[in-house]
Amino acid sequence: MSARPPPPPRPSADARGGPGRGGGAVRGRRGLTRREREREREPERAGGEQDAPGPPGPPAAPSPPPARPRRGPPAGPMEEMEEELKCPVCGSFYREPILLPCSHNLCQACARNILVQTPESESPRSRRASGSGASDYDYLDLDKMSLYSEADSGYGSYGGFASAPTTPSQKSPNGVRVFPPAMPPPAAHLSPALAPVPRNSCITCPQCHRSLILDDRGLRGFPKNRVLEGVIDRYQQSKAAALKCQLCEKAPKEATVMCEQCDVFYCDPCRLRCHPPRGPLAKHRLVPPAQGRVSRRLSPRKVSTCTDHELENHSMYCVQCKMPVCYQCLEEGKHSNHEVKALGAMWKLHKSQLSQALNGLSDRAKEAKEFLVQLRNMVQQIQENSVEFEACLVAQCDALIDALNRRKAQLLARVNKEHEHKLKVVRDQISHCTVKLRQTTGLMEYCLEVIKENDPSGFLQISDALIRRVHLTEDQWGKGTLTPRMTTDFDLSLDNSPLLQSIHQLDFVQMKASPPVPATPILQLEECCTHNSSATLSWKQPPLSTVPAEGYILELDDGNGGQFREVYVGKETMCTVDGLHFNSTYNARIKAFNKAGVSQYSKTLVLQTPEDTDSEEQTLPFPVPSERLPLRRMSPFSSTLNLQPSFPRRSYFDFRSSPHQLSLHSSLQSLNAPGGNFETQSTPYSQLVDIKKLLAVAWFAFDPGSAHSDIIFSNDNLTVTCSSYDDRVVLGKTGFSKGVHYWELTVDRYDNHPDPAFGVARIDVMKDVMLGKDDKAWAMYVDNNRSWFMHNNSHTNRTEGGIAKGATVGVLLDLNRKTLTFFINDEQQGPIAFENVDGLFFPAVSLNRNVQVTLHTGLPVPDFYSSRASIA
Repeated sequence: MSARPPPPPRPSADARGGPGRGGGAVRGRRGLTRREREREREPERAGGEQDAPGPPGPPAAPSPPPARPRRGPPAGPMEEMEEELKCPVCGSFYREPILLPCSHNLCQACARNILVQTPESESPRSRRASGSGASDYDYLDLDKMSLYSEADSGYGSYGGFASAPTTPSQKSPNGVRVFPPAMPPPAAHLSPALAPVPRNSCITCPQCHRSLILDDRGLRGFPKNRVLEGVIDRYQQSKAAALKCQLCEKAPKEATVMCEQCDVFYCDPCRLRCHPPRGPLAKHRLVPPAQGRVSRRLSPRKVSTCTDHELENHSMYCVQCKMPVCYQCLEEGKHSNHEVKALGAMWKLHKSQLSQALNGLSDRAKEAKEFLVQLRNMVQQIQENSVEFEACLVAQCDALIDALNRRKAQLLARVNKEHEHKLKVVRDQISHCTVKLRQTTGLMEYCLEVIKENDPSGFLQISDALIRRVHLTEDQWGKGTLTPRMTTDFDLSLDNSPLLQSIHQLDFVQMKASPPVPATPILQLEECCTHNSSATLSWKQPPLSTVPAEGYILELDDGNGGQFREVYVGKETMCTVDGLHFNSTYNARIKAFNKAGVSQYSKTLVLQTPEDTDSEEQTLPFPVPSERLPLRRMSPFSSTLNLQPSFPRRSYFDFRSSPHQLSLHSSLQSLNAPGGNFETQSTPYSQLVDIKKLLAVAWFAFDPGSAHSDIIFSNDNLTVTCSSYDDRVVLGKTGFSKGVHYWELTVDRYDNHPDPAFGVARIDVMKDVMLGKDDKAWAMYVDNNRSWFMHNNSHTNRTEGGIAKGATVGVLLDLNRKTLTFFINDEQQGPIAFENVDGLFFPAVSLNRNVQVTLHTGLPVPDFYSSRASIA
């Protein structure tokens, strides 16, 4: 193994933290390992640069963050770069900047000020990623840390710290809240830069608000940003500003001397207090500030060292962690198995990438400058057009004599309002683009200065973050930023043609024509059909229509001549409506809509549903002038629109079409009839359309949407039971208001002799009590021996004979005769249960967990009842 050059001597406490803070020239060693201390003493034994230690000087209080310097108006690109060089906490130029893992910078003194001490027993444990993390620190979620967040700044102290709520927070010049450290002040013989930091110290980045826990090294674990220091030095030299004292507590005074050994500028009071000419400080050389600036510029830049091994220089670049490392990190540290590349090669590569990114950003900045010129020209054009428009308006108003004079002031006010609006929009855009351009130029100048640096290690520490910022800034310029938000023309015109009697209705006329509404849809009669309790409607746009439609609205009435209500809204041109009433007449119509509005309604389509129960098909004549249009009984359209009543005078429609599913709402009271005749109404004549009558029986299932939550459904919602010992109500999906309807329920399970109830109910019946307890239900409840009829909690007609497992309960609702009759095992149970029933009824059952029933629908009316009805 080749010999390694001896490590450079460690800087003295004066050079790192300034005299007067650590006392004399004593080197602080707190936080160093034993091996590092031994290696540190080697240069001292060989007669290094450090002077012999003397008695410590009097300790001085730590210097607070410097005050924000006064800013003058920007004078050039270097001025715009100033924001990149200032600390977000103290608002002054960075002093001894450290680089956080999030790629943001902080002054070392400011970092100490915003440290937050956390109790060891409550603090999250700092975890290190083995071989994969880019930093020794783990970012922590503020919620997981229980940090007390300040609403105005995002910073806070640990919630479990007892003194945090009572310790007043200080505010830095730029508005950032800084919490004072809760630990005792550092010992007098230690430098503040190397002051011991408790193991559970937490720091939050003032810019991105990411928090992390510090390890035993404290702030020494963060690398020094030597590149940023060099850029700040060059910037200050270019301004040739008066050098300020670095130790003044409040407003820095002008420096009078500089200590070459301490590398610190002093004013006279601070020199006498912190750098007395006695002891070891008597040998220090004090020079004028100008000479000290020159000597500082000519002195070689401090080389960045490894944060884990402070005596080692960076020699390689870890590709996985994206950071420079030393040879000891590769042998012993977490980078031992990582891919590494030569430091010089990666330095050149990242410089090339940053240069290429700056080329694109430079083009955007050039376009932004041209865009700003265009916006400033627009201001003048708006002014000229406004004056011209006002003159024309005044001339026209004067020509209309007294009647127009009352209107003239209003029109002028509108023009002025439009004028101010346009100016405000353009000026706001100018202001926004100016600020953005200044930030972009500042970033460009800062990047160019960074490229000039010859420190590969320091450059690679910040190059990734700069490249990302440059790309992000370039993308922000490309998102419609360089497009004017306002036109220079006034899209208004004054129409002076109306007669004097219409002068009070005079108003501006927009020059742009409004977009047209779509044409009226045409119902396709050859595609319309009915089957069982469903009706399928189809429509299309007129063949010569050039205005596209965004969707369609299908409306139906309630079958009783009531108002039309929307039953479908969507882009489809065909849908099926289920659950129409028997022996009812429905009117259907369709209209199209787009952003401009809605079209006229189509011709009304009349649907006449059948009332007889014959299964044979019938065809009605349909006189068509030109040709006969046959109707297909089944449509190839697979989507259906199912009616699921759940609220009074309101139904839910589920539009089902694989692979899409859509829920629609309707305010229909009832749509419940299959088949029938279609009829189109138009002026001045009507036409009948062919239709086929099918078997007029109702097919339905139980409705999960309106049932009690304790009801359990199975078998495609045909079988129900309950999870509770209390009675719960479930309704059928279909409601009836006309015709004769019959359905049966089979008892699948019957335990412990419960009292299930069967019957009909309104849609808003109570669902948590036995059916018939309120005035919204008519029911028969039955046990294993007898039954009763019940309505509004009134029990009547006790009848012997009950149910058991396997029994069948029939319900016959005759709305033509307005009666309700019950059957058990095909035998009528007692007399007619209820008479004079009228309105809309839904099949209903109430049961508990001891009963399970299955619904059977689509059944014909019992023969004996049909015969008895015909005799009657």
